[in-house]
Amino acid sequence: MQHRNLTLKLDADLYKEVKVIAAQRDTSISALVSDKLTELVEEESGYARAQARALALLKQGFTLGTKGTATWSRDELHER
Repeated sequence: MQHRNLTLKLDADLYKEVKVIAAQRDTSISALVSDKLTELVEEESGYARAQARALALLKQGFTLGTKGTATWSRDELHER
């Protein structure tokens, strides 16, 4: 896997807090950012796959047990 460098500008206080978190996890700020961005991409691509599956199912349609023929009218269903 080829890596690319990324430069970030962080607020000084945020940088200090992130540096502490990275040290507590025995990792680097770069690794933390990389992990979070990987999670974001996986979530987004997972959502896109789920959306594509749902749209394909809607396009295919669902059987409602009528075999395409309704034996009732709208008025019969809504008799008052």
